[in-house]
Amino acid sequence: MSTATRVGMLDRKWVTQCALSRICGVCSRPLGRPIAFVGTAEEVGRNAFHLPPLHLECTGSLLDDDHRVVTTAGFEFVRPAKEDLDQSPTFQPNSLL
Repeated sequence: MSTATRVGMLDRKWVTQCALSRICGVCSRPLGRPIAFVGTAEEVGRNAFHLPPLHLECTGSLLDDDHRVVTTAGFEFVRPAKEDLDQSPTFQPNSLL
């Protein structure tokens, strides 16, 4: 995944819009099921992703050797508390497929 793609997709306003409107972070169309998240091994292990939700077919341009895809039927959008070290909002899948 290129640095430009990551930076663009991590724009806080865009991430929040994707979460609240339940739209794909790549194509902006409404999400159905399954919902896909792309993340590092650490994000997969924590079940907390920084990139917005995607359609499974929209993940291809974001994949590289360091990123994996997780699919789910739903997710929670979690805003950080002021004492959290990571001040970026995360997406936490709740029904892994």
